[in-house]
Amino acid sequence: MTPAYSLLRTASRLAAFALIGAALSGCVADMALDDVSRAPPQIPGKMLAEMSKKGMRAESPVLVRIFKQESELEVWKIDKAGKYALLKTYPMCRWSGKLGPKTMNGDRQAPEGFYHVSAGMLNPNSQYYVSFNLGYPNRLESALGYTGEALMVHGACSSSGCYALTDQGVGEIYAIVSKALSSGQDRFQVQAYPYRMTAENMALHKDDENLPFWRTLKEGYDAFELTKQQPKVSVCGRRYVFNTEFLGGDPTNPLAACPATATPPDPQLMAKIAAEKQKVDAALAENKASAMTSYVDGGMHPTFRSLLKKDGADKLAARISGIKYPVSRPEAALADPFVGVSKRTGAGTISDQTSGD
Repeated sequence: MTPAYSLLRTASRLAAFALIGAALSGCVADMALDDVSRAPPQIPGKMLAEMSKKGMRAESPVLVRIFKQESELEVWKIDKAGKYALLKTYPMCRWSGKLGPKTMNGDRQAPEGFYHVSAGMLNPNSQYYVSFNLGYPNRLESALGYTGEALMVHGACSSSGCYALTDQGVGEIYAIVSKALSSGQDRFQVQAYPYRMTAENMALHKDDENLPFWRTLKEGYDAFELTKQQPKVSVCGRRYVFNTEFLGGDPTNPLAACPATATPPDPQLMAKIAAEKQKVDAALAENKASAMTSYVDGGMHPTFRSLLKKDGADKLAARISGIKYPVSRPEAALADPFVGVSKRTGAGTISDQTSGD
């Protein structure tokens, strides 16, 4: 072996290791691989049958909700009544960081807020099977100086700021949202929350510095829960504002005070949202306990945590993804930071408690 050939071979190996390292470093490396060529996933027949059963069409608009504490992702679709109904809830294998918004590049935080995903943000050849970009930072986050890029929902059980599901799960989600976008929906909304925004959960996190931000998120959460319609999201006054029409059109400066409203939000809806605020105030006044009993890094759905504990990280990685990416920080994933906290799953956390139209 000549010295020149040896040097070239060493450089090639280093380049390969660098590529692997970049892939494992998190979601910023979520780009297409040259040697990956696969047809985009299609909606399974079983899922099409489920849509039909629920009065939905494959072409109808879609909406996604994400909950960190519960490690769940929900897919909603418009049904024959013209409202969003829950299609399916998917367990998430891994998310990183902690509860709270992402504010800077490298903080490992999975984002929280309201995002809108268009067809150009879908990646059928992701390193993590398939993926879609959440669009972080959004207009509000950019104005606030938050940094970061390429925050994804993708396959494999590895996260450095992303939301990771099984290949099967993300493939199904990808096929559903892709069909809606190719059938006339301009973009779909993603609502990313720290937890299901009940008064009980808010009270469990009453001492968290992010509580004021979460109370704003809850306004959008409540608007959707109470109407099953996608909330219109504006940004002004350094916050999200929902279902409001402003004089002169939508505000263009997220940091400036909100302009005068042209059409106030629906008074009945606002009354119900105000009632929810009162429930939160009462719960905050009563609750004195902290929700956190342990914390290392991010979360994992209990289903996957049980498999990780039973079979180990390598077997879990192989089981949920054909790519077999290593589980990110498996020791941290085993430490459930919400032990003893009631984690209610499923939809209807407000509307099933509220009477009237």
